[in-house]
Amino acid sequence: MTTLIIRRLLLAIPLLLIVSFITFFLQSFIPGDPALSLLGPSATPDQLAALRAELNLDQPILTQYGIYLSGLLHGDLGQSIFTGQHVLDSILERLPVSLSLIIATTAVSVLIGALLGVISATGGPSIARLTDIGSLVGAALPNFWVGLVLVSVFAVSLTWLPATGYVPFAISPEMWGQSLILPVAALSLGGVATVAKVVRDGVANAMSMEYMRTLRAAGVSRRHLIWKHALRSSSVTLVTVLGVIFVGALSGTVLVENVFVLPGLGSLAVSATARQDLPMIQGVALAFTVITIIVNLLVDISYGLLNPKVRVS
Repeated sequence: MTTLIIRRLLLAIPLLLIVSFITFFLQSFIPGDPALSLLGPSATPDQLAALRAELNLDQPILTQYGIYLSGLLHGDLGQSIFTGQHVLDSILERLPVSLSLIIATTAVSVLIGALLGVISATGGPSIARLTDIGSLVGAALPNFWVGLVLVSVFAVSLTWLPATGYVPFAISPEMWGQSLILPVAALSLGGVATVAKVVRDGVANAMSMEYMRTLRAAGVSRRHLIWKHALRSSSVTLVTVLGVIFVGALSGTVLVENVFVLPGLGSLAVSATARQDLPMIQGVALAFTVITIIVNLLVDISYGLLNPKVRVS
């Protein structure tokens, strides 16, 4: 297990370098001029040239990347072009919002999806077909569109929940929960459908095994067979799906956070892109990559805990 973890961490280093270079290179294709956006259309050519030189925008792209990489290796992600705030401080300030949304989305997907999957596996072919249809619909509907519909119904028409905004948990746990209900519902629809189908297939397959029939003949209750044995047999597949759901929710925050006006990493990425705040874009991309690496590492560790064969591989 230790060898597996060390290997994954070593592979993360070149991955971060590759992502940082690709992101930095793609930024050069963003139309517009950050210096012009910062100074405004009334700026003189001399002022624009001076600011570009100050921001190293007049240097070749490889030279700019070398300057950025030098700072990155010293733990400096740079400063926002527009606000002057350190990129790392901005990320740490907004990270709890995105993590609250993503973790809640993953938890809802697991709990509701597993329950629906078990019901589908034990409820007959009609319910199984409904699960398949629900999985297709949940995967097809864009989460930002679902979010707009939820706002229209539950916030505007029924006025049950707030339409936008975020309240930190430390200020009011109740309002914190209310501010996450609609965003989590929008993000977790596809995850619930996916988990339900995976659990349904895993439980149905496990219940048809010979050892399950032996346990049933020995007097083991059906509930015990399902919740202890059948679910355990599909746990490895479920862990893989959970990793995919977590990473998918991470990318989904880019749109959902803007729909619900949540001050997270997703909305920070959109605002930084709109303003051509290059250091901030680069920092958010690296933050997303680090989170993805951590999630994949946790998935690998879970494999080792669930399957002893993985520990020695």
